[in-house]
Amino acid sequence: MPAELTSYVGRRREGAEVRRLLGDARLVTLTGPGGVGKTRLAVRVAADVAADFPGGVVFAGLAEVRDGALVANVVADRLGLHGRPGLAPDRLVVDHLRPRTVLVVLDNCEHVVGACAEFTATLLAECPHVVVLATSRQSLAVPGEQVLPVPPLGAADAVRLFRDRAARIWPAALPATPDSERVLDELCARLDGLPLAIELAAARIRSLSPRQIADRLADRLGLLKSGLPGAPERQQTLRSAIDWSHELCSPAEKEVWARTSVFAGSFDLDAAAYVCDVPADEVLELVDGLLDKSVLVRRQDDDVVRYRLLESLREYGQERLEQSGERERVARRHAEWFDRLTACAEAGWVSGRQQRLLAGLTRDHANLRAALDRSLSTSDEVGVALRIAARPSEYWLLRGLAGEAKSWLTRALALAAPGHPDRGRALCVCALYTLWLGDVGGAERLVAEAEALDDDPVLHARVLHVRSFVAMLTNRPGSAGLAAETAAAFREHGLVRDELHPLFIHSVSVAYRDRNLEAAHGALRRMRELTGEDEMFYRAMSLFGEAVVEVEFGDAAAAARAATEALRLDVRLGDLQGRAYRLDTLAWIADRAGEHARAATLFGIAAANWERIGTAPEFAVAIPHGTHIANTRAALGNARFEKAFAAGRAMADDEADRFALDLRAPSPKQPSPLSGRERQVAQLVAEGLTSREIAAALVISPRTAETHIQHILAKLGFGNRAQIAAWVARQE
Repeated sequence: MPAELTSYVGRRREGAEVRRLLGDARLVTLTGPGGVGKTRLAVRVAADVAADFPGGVVFAGLAEVRDGALVANVVADRLGLHGRPGLAPDRLVVDHLRPRTVLVVLDNCEHVVGACAEFTATLLAECPHVVVLATSRQSLAVPGEQVLPVPPLGAADAVRLFRDRAARIWPAALPATPDSERVLDELCARLDGLPLAIELAAARIRSLSPRQIADRLADRLGLLKSGLPGAPERQQTLRSAIDWSHELCSPAEKEVWARTSVFAGSFDLDAAAYVCDVPADEVLELVDGLLDKSVLVRRQDDDVVRYRLLESLREYGQERLEQSGERERVARRHAEWFDRLTACAEAGWVSGRQQRLLAGLTRDHANLRAALDRSLSTSDEVGVALRIAARPSEYWLLRGLAGEAKSWLTRALALAAPGHPDRGRALCVCALYTLWLGDVGGAERLVAEAEALDDDPVLHARVLHVRSFVAMLTNRPGSAGLAAETAAAFREHGLVRDELHPLFIHSVSVAYRDRNLEAAHGALRRMRELTGEDEMFYRAMSLFGEAVVEVEFGDAAAAARAATEALRLDVRLGDLQGRAYRLDTLAWIADRAGEHARAATLFGIAAANWERIGTAPEFAVAIPHGTHIANTRAALGNARFEKAFAAGRAMADDEADRFALDLRAPSPKQPSPLSGRERQVAQLVAEGLTSREIAAALVISPRTAETHIQHILAKLGFGNRAQIAAWVARQE
C-alpha cells in the first residue's frame, strides 16, 4: 500500500460508509473529480479492513497505464506474478486469486474504464472470495457495483486541512484570531473543499497571507467561472486552482510543466533536460521553481532525487502541450531519451555500476512502457521498440519480465519492415526470451528468420548463441561446441557482455555431455575474469555454473559454497530469475548431502519462484531437477515430502532466503532448544494439526497446547506456525 506521508484529515463518515459497503458488496467504486481525495480514502479504508482479508490487500495504481490491455499486467506485477507461456496476464491473476480471500484496490480507473470493467467482472465471476475497491471519475458499470460519490470536505475539515498543510511550511502564518478564521472559511469555501486545491493554495503561504491568497484566488475563479465547455462543475473548480498555480509560473516554467507531462511516473533532472529541450545549466532552476510552487513533487530513492507531477496537474500539462502544438516533438524526445538510457545501461552492464543501472531502469519502467507504446504507434519509429525491449535483456530477465519483453518485441517485429537494421538482433533476443519461457519451437522459428536475413558476422554469432542454448536445454549433442564457437565469435568482435552467457552454456554442456570438467572450469574462470569482482549478474551465473558442475561431478561442499554465494548476489540484485535457479540447485545439494527434508522444503521454495517467473524447472534444469526431486521424494515418502514441500512453498521471500542461506555442512545434530514435549508439539504443528487436535493427540488441554506453541515460537524467534513447520523439516 502507498505510504501516507501527511496527516489524514476528515472523511470519518465516508470511511465508515465505505467499510459498510465492503461488507455488503464485492465491488465498491469511489467516484468524484480529480483531486477530491478518492485514492487517499481508499488507502485509509483498505488499511482499516486489511485484517478481514487473510490473503492480503493488493494495491494497483493505474494512473501510469495508458493501454487498457496492461491493467492485468499491473495487477500481476503487484502480486509478484509474471508471464507463463500460453497464459494471458488476466488468466494468471485469476488463477492465483481464485482460492484466496483478497481485497484488490484498483486506483485511477477512469482512463482505462472499459478494460477495468472487463477485468473486474472476470475477477468477481471467477474468484468468489475477492473484493474490489476501485477509484474512478466514472463508475465501472459492472453488475453488482456499489457506487459511492466522494464529496468535497466539509467546511471545518477543509479549514483543518489548510491549517495542517500551511503549518508545515510556515507555522507562524496562521494566528488563531476571529478574523483569520473568517478568512480561512472564505478561502476554503471558494476552493469548494477540494483537497488538491486546498493543498495548492496552502503551498503559497510562504509568500502570501491567507487574505492575499483569498483575494488572488477570487480573481482567478471569477475569470474561469465557465471552465471548459462540457466539463463538470467540480472539475472546473479544480481547474481554477490549477490555472491559478499555472499563472504563478514563469513562461519557461510553464513550458517545462507542459513538457514533463509526457513522463509516465517520475523522472530525474537529466531526463527533464533532454525531453524538455532545456540547457542542463537551466533545468535545475526551472525544476526548483516548479517544486516551490507545488507543481512538482520531489521524492528520493537512496541517493537519487526524482520528480513527478500529481495526476491532475499532469493531465493539465498534457492539455497545454497539445494546445502548443509540441506534443509529437516532445513525445519523440521522450522515446529518444529512454532509447539512449537503455543503450547506456547495456554498455555499462558488466561493471561495478550494474546495481545502480538496474535501479535506474526499475524506477523508469513506466517510462520504458510509455516509450515502447508510443514507438509502436508508427512504423517510422518502431526501431525504438525493437531496441528498448531487447536491451539490456538481463534487466527484463532478472525482473521476471521476459514475457512482457517478448510481447513488446513480437508487436514491434510485426510492424517493422523486413529489412529494418534492428530486426536481426531483435529476432535473436526475442528467441532467447521465448526460450526462457520454455517455448523451443517458437524460439527456433524466430532464429531461423534471423539466420535468413544477411551474413553479418555479429548476427551470425547471435544466431549461434540461440542455437547453442536450444541444444543445451533440450540435451542435444553439439551444444558445447556451438557455445564455444559463439563465445569465440563475440570475443573476436570485442563484445564482452555477449560472450558471457555462451561461456556458461559451454561450461554446463561440456560437463554434462562430455564429462570434461577441466574445460567446464576453464569456461567459468573466463567468465570471472571478464566480470571482475564488482559485477553481480554474471558473477552469480558463473557461481551457479560451478555449483551445477560440482554437485553432479565433484565436491558437494564446493557446490554448496558456490550456490549460496550466487543466491546472496541474487538477493542483493533482486534477480527473480536467478533466485529460482539457485534455490533449485540448493535443493539438489541438500539431497546429495542426505538432508532430504531440507531438500523438499527448498524444492517448495523454488517452485513458488519458478511460478513467479513463468518458467518450469522440468524445462529449465530438467535433468538434475528430475533426478534429485525424485530421489528426495523416494527418501522421504510422499506424505513427508509433500508436507516439507508445502512448508517451503508457503514461505515469504525473506523467510525463504534465511532458510536457504542457512547452509551447513552435514554434522552431528546440535542439541534442540526445545523440551521433549515441545518437540512433540512442534512435530504435530508441522503435520498441520490445530491446537485442539494437538491437545487430543497428547491428552492435554487446548490451552496447554497453545501455551506450548507460544513457547516454541518465543524460543525459536518465529512469528507463525509455518516457520515451525519449516524448522521441523530442517531438523529432520
